[in-house]
Amino acid sequence: MTLLDPQDFAGRIHVDGAWVPGGGGSTPSVEPATGTTLVDVGMADADDVARAAEGAAKAQRAWAATPHPARAAVLRRAGQLWEEHAEEISGWNVREVGAVPPLAGFALHVTAAECYEASALPSAASGSILSSEEPRLSLAQRVPAGVVGVISPFNVPLILGIRAVAPALALGNAVLLKPDPRTVVTGGVSMVRVFEEAGLPPGLLQLVPGGGDVGQALVTDPRVRVIAFTGSTRAGRSVGELAGRHLKRAHLELGGNSAFLVRHDADVDEAVNLATWGAFLHQGQICMTVGRHLVHESLYESYVDKLAAKAESMHVGDPAAGQVHLGPLIDETQRDRVHGLVTDAVAKGADLRAGGTYEGLFYRPTVLANPPRDAAAYCDEVFGPVASVVPFRDDDEAVELATDTEYGLSLGIVTADAMAGYELAQRIPTGIVHVNDQTVNDEANAPFGGVGSSGTGSRHGGVEANVEAFTETRWITVRRRPGSYPF
Repeated sequence: MTLLDPQDFAGRIHVDGAWVPGGGGSTPSVEPATGTTLVDVGMADADDVARAAEGAAKAQRAWAATPHPARAAVLRRAGQLWEEHAEEISGWNVREVGAVPPLAGFALHVTAAECYEASALPSAASGSILSSEEPRLSLAQRVPAGVVGVISPFNVPLILGIRAVAPALALGNAVLLKPDPRTVVTGGVSMVRVFEEAGLPPGLLQLVPGGGDVGQALVTDPRVRVIAFTGSTRAGRSVGELAGRHLKRAHLELGGNSAFLVRHDADVDEAVNLATWGAFLHQGQICMTVGRHLVHESLYESYVDKLAAKAESMHVGDPAAGQVHLGPLIDETQRDRVHGLVTDAVAKGADLRAGGTYEGLFYRPTVLANPPRDAAAYCDEVFGPVASVVPFRDDDEAVELATDTEYGLSLGIVTADAMAGYELAQRIPTGIVHVNDQTVNDEANAPFGGVGSSGTGSRHGGVEANVEAFTETRWITVRRRPGSYPF
């Protein structure tokens, strides 16, 4: 069976269990490697969001009352379907997103795992018994939030959508999903189709792709109680501000400029192997990408030479046409932004040791040695295959450099003394840290999120984080007989 037949969804959105034309018309889903239009996908407008929210709110009440084994069965079946249709969905991921096949395969693995992990949530403990001064039963109960709005980005649309969609559904909520308009098939249609086939009742997963107007309508609709947003820090600030004005929770997983510390006792070859993956995987279009390579001065020249040689040896091209290390950037706007940051850093004094060139949307992996600390390619999130490498004298300076940023998502430390690396990590505030590994890691059962401008402290992944994110706490008391009061 073909899960993603364009005849079923071309030019349509998904509302209340049906593929229908959207008020926003349609837009082409373009393969960035070739410029080919893969399919025209439907776009929603604000009226579609209102209609979808109304339908989701109605469907959610019955879903929340559904016995937990039935909800768990839908999530387990969804996990199986991701595995059964992995080749087909990976093909869309490669062509629509520009992911190299190993990354596309990893995304399917994590997506299935997210559903399997979420299948345990319906039967998880949903509250606790409280002590009370009165002769009554006192409970704290976790109940579904209601309707959850999920806004996902273009870069890894499967993982960054499913990690909110799956637990939200498992815990008894309905979901309005707004994927990035550039990756609607991978990040939206595939999820709807999987859950349709898994037996999810109509109305519980509504697909409303669109631009900023659709996102604003989703955040402000009174029936949407929780927002799960993944994207840039700039956009996240706007989402958080708007959600705050409407008194609803916003779980924000935002940008990063992760540091990769190579201590004096590290093996340079091992460090470069890690750094190459962390900096250049998916063309650097990952929030956890290694942006700042901080290397002990005794290893610095060797590290730069070897990283530059590795970058020069890498193959860049169409990931659907053959084996490559890097595919295309998502579009010309992103390419021009990346190139502008590189040329600005070089103009300010950075030593361009590799890359800095492109053909079409294919940007060469780039190594900038010793860029000025105020160069945007060093201090901002690039979201491209650019490694900025600077030296440090000792651990204290490494900490100073690593913490000199507004971001706090992921951190990697390479050292022969793992405990020294662990102790060093305690001095650098981030939401994630990996000792003797690079910064790009993800597992469905691990809490994921950042601090500072990388997030607001909320987390995706694991039972506690998901329950906290997608439920409300209700206090309930029960007396055997009505109480008596003095007036």
